[in-house]
Amino acid sequence: MSVNDFKTVVLGSGGVGKSSLTIRLITDNFLEEYDATIEDSYQKTIVVDGESTTLHVLDTAGQEEYVSMQDQWMREGRAFLLVYSITDQKTFEDLNKIREKILRVKQAKTESSVPLILVGNKCDLKHLQAVITDDAKSFAEQNNLAFIETSAMDSTNVDVAFETILIEIYRIVTRKTLDPTGDNKPGVPGGSRIVLEPAAGGKKKGGCC
Repeated sequence: MSVNDFKTVVLGSGGVGKSSLTIRLITDNFLEEYDATIEDSYQKTIVVDGESTTLHVLDTAGQEEYVSMQDQWMREGRAFLLVYSITDQKTFEDLNKIREKILRVKQAKTESSVPLILVGNKCDLKHLQAVITDDAKSFAEQNNLAFIETSAMDSTNVDVAFETILIEIYRIVTRKTLDPTGDNKPGVPGGSRIVLEPAAGGKKKGGCC
């Protein structure tokens, strides 16, 4: 299983907290203020069934002026976190176009071949909730997506979100290794374990936070 198999891209509209989620995962810190991201790349050591490798997380711009860069990010990614803010209905609605674009770029015949997880961020702001959780769950079920609500501010479910996408990558990579034709679908082998560990350091490029 190569390092490239674990390149995960975080996508979503501007202001949904993509950078906050990524930095919370990598450093376990929360940034209250930061400049808009263009493209930042981070690394974190992970352990899969006792074997260490590196998770690459690409944090991307959500502003409209950077939409033209999405194709490149989608080509590079092995898996994707589709992030919206539970306080902003439009950021939720925007994700369907992003999801469809990922599948076009990947030329995927089935959505199950592209690991995707729907992430409703800012669940610490339930009093400002605009996206009903049941609506998000229905969208996820209809489009074969994993779903979770997170808070980068208080760290709720942040590790779980990334662990979920890693398990899906592992399942797909393992399936292809066991049966390149794709006919055999064993899922994650029994007892498989994915552990996130602190990396020696993250690599950043472009933008900030």
